Amino acid sequence: MENIAEAKKVVHVGVILDVNSPVGSVANACISMAISDFYGAHPNFRTRLSPHHRNSDDALAAAFTALELIDKEEVDAIIGPQTSKQARFVIDVGRKAQVPVISYSATSPSLSITQNPFFVRVALDDSTQAKVITAIVQAFEWHEVILIYEDTEYGSDLIPYLAYEFQQVDIRVSSRFSFSPNDSKLRILKKLNKVMAMQTRVIVVHMSSSFGSKLFFLAKDVAMISEGYVWIITDGLSRLLDPMGVKAFGPMQGVLGVRPYIPQSKGLKNFKRKWQSRIHSSSTKLNIFGYWAYDTIWALAKAVEMIPQESSSVNGENHHRNTSQFPVIKVSKRGKMILNGLLKTKFKGLSGDFSLVGGQLQSLTFEIINVIDNEEKVIGYWTLENGLTRKPDKAKNGKSMSKYELKPPIWPGNTKDKPRGWTTPIGGKKLNIAVPHKPGFEAYLKVAQDPYTKEFIITGFSHDVFEEALALLSFPVPRKLIPFPIGPNGGTYDELLSNVKNQTYDAAVGEITILANRSQYVDFTLPYLQSDVSIVVKSKDDERNNMWIFLKPLSWDLWLTTGVAFVCTGLVVWILEHRINNEFRGSAHQQVGTVFWFSFSILVFAHREKIINNLSKFVLIIWIFVVLILTQSYTASLASMLTVQRLEPTIIDIDELKMNGDFVGYETGSFVKDLLVKQLDFDESKLRDHGTAEEFDKALSKGSQNGGVGAIFGARHCVNLFLAKYCDKYMIVGPTYILMDLVS
Repeated sequence: MENIAEAKKVVHVGVILDVNSPVGSVANACISMAISDFYGAHPNFRTRLSPHHRNSDDALAAAFTALELIDKEEVDAIIGPQTSKQARFVIDVGRKAQVPVISYSATSPSLSITQNPFFVRVALDDSTQAKVITAIVQAFEWHEVILIYEDTEYGSDLIPYLAYEFQQVDIRVSSRFSFSPNDSKLRILKKLNKVMAMQTRVIVVHMSSSFGSKLFFLAKDVAMISEGYVWIITDGLSRLLDPMGVKAFGPMQGVLGVRPYIPQSKGLKNFKRKWQSRIHSSSTKLNIFGYWAYDTIWALAKAVEMIPQESSSVNGENHHRNTSQFPVIKVSKRGKMILNGLLKTKFKGLSGDFSLVGGQLQSLTFEIINVIDNEEKVIGYWTLENGLTRKPDKAKNGKSMSKYELKPPIWPGNTKDKPRGWTTPIGGKKLNIAVPHKPGFEAYLKVAQDPYTKEFIITGFSHDVFEEALALLSFPVPRKLIPFPIGPNGGTYDELLSNVKNQTYDAAVGEITILANRSQYVDFTLPYLQSDVSIVVKSKDDERNNMWIFLKPLSWDLWLTTGVAFVCTGLVVWILEHRINNEFRGSAHQQVGTVFWFSFSILVFAHREKIINNLSKFVLIIWIFVVLILTQSYTASLASMLTVQRLEPTIIDIDELKMNGDFVGYETGSFVKDLLVKQLDFDESKLRDHGTAEEFDKALSKGSQNGGVGAIFGARHCVNLFLAKYCDKYMIVGPTYILMDLVS
């Protein structure tokens, strides 16, 4: 037996952890159990891991500990350190010594695997849970969240990933609150009061277990773990809920959490039985970091066995040092081979399928827990392939983002009703929103005052659009609509927007045109109405009302020519027929009557006289053909006149207006005045403003010569409303002046 033992090649491994923490104490025990279990299952392996344990709870101390392990113990790999802050220092030492640093608990996404080739993470990168939390918020149709995080490297590194994932699905991060582990109780309570003052009630918490439990105790004291609130915790808290015991569950009733899914297996059940029999302390409970530490030893032992037998132990040439106070960093000859072996190792571990992709553990499944009655209950799962699901192995077509894929959770306040995710802040400031108040075109905006309450009643299309937009928001908008007079006794639209600029008003609602100069000092919503400028003029009287319209299809010259042709045709036929045809004989009066009767009766082919002479027949053939063409043309022209509206403008274009010296009108307070003066070169003395459609009608009806106007220039949406009422009297002429600006 001694010979066999002596034949085993020992590989020294450093282990840096904080045995006084829940993570470190469990990992320490699991590492010892893993070495015993592995070599008990593989007695014929030619290598043996020899762990050298070091306790460290400080980043700088961890770096010096790593140097000491490499220099004195000549380790070929380092397991740990425990925190991401410590890992950042130790990784640099491992890179220079070419010793793989294998961490089962440094989960910060800022620790780049690609930039640190000797760093191996046998854990999940914190950023992997960002998609899971986003899926939960999206499934319950919340549109705003508050982020609360620990003001440490561990806490702040996840926030950009969460913000990015929320942004992809149009979920707004309304506020971010950082809490330092050094904050006093009073300071934490002050920050929680600021969170309470927010309208958003969906809160995502990313903290370590120790500080997070402290935060929830204080949140419960200020009644924030109550109905209406939504609390979602990341795996930093949810992974250690059960190990922290019933005390931690107390203030977290109704909280949702996410954490990596650990599939049940025979090996896991056996390990739990061994744990209960070997570990007698009831305060030391298993956690996922213990599983990862256990799998780390198995993976490292397999990787070490892959090293060629003839390879020597440490340690080659010394690495250059910066100061004489630091120990010499020795370069491991086997470190790179161990690293390559680790990256290739695959097996079924306690935490599931062990496989390192890109130097870190991969997990495609998370479980979603709900804290209910001092215990955690799994209400669903999330997989990269299927999204939310009630079973981790459930196959579906496409990802699901529906809350119905989860078991109904119990929310804070012990209620099953889904919180709406927002609330109206008590005593919150109302937004002062200006509304243009002017007579006319009230279909878009109408301001009336209740004669009894004296309150303003605002209606119209623009107001309806505004209210519908607010209804789509996931939170209320306290507001007060304040009329702003437009017109001779008030101001203009530009003055209204200037008041928004100087914050007299918080916003303005109405058919306000977006102009380039206005956009320089206020922001507009997307446009909902066209605002190109059109010209409206009076149309000529409709000929359909003329009793002599039946004469209009043919010109007077054509009517005269046709009449002469009728008489001539009858006279020619009479000359050819009266000598041989008795029907064309008689007294002078009868023969004159026959000539006219025969000519016009042919028009409707009603003639009774018999034609004998062939020349007469030839003349009639030609005449009947002419009559056929004439009657068809007349019928078509008359039908067109009676069925198609043939409006003609009294004025054709701007040039005619200027040439005639006509007055032109525009809507009171509108931007159209500047267009007429600055771009179309109208004399300002020729401009007349009118506020209502009735005033437009009166001015156009009078005409420019009688105290009215020759044309009205107006925005398309106003012109359409005017013509809808007076379409029989006026029409649009000339070019349409298309603006890059639209109504918002």
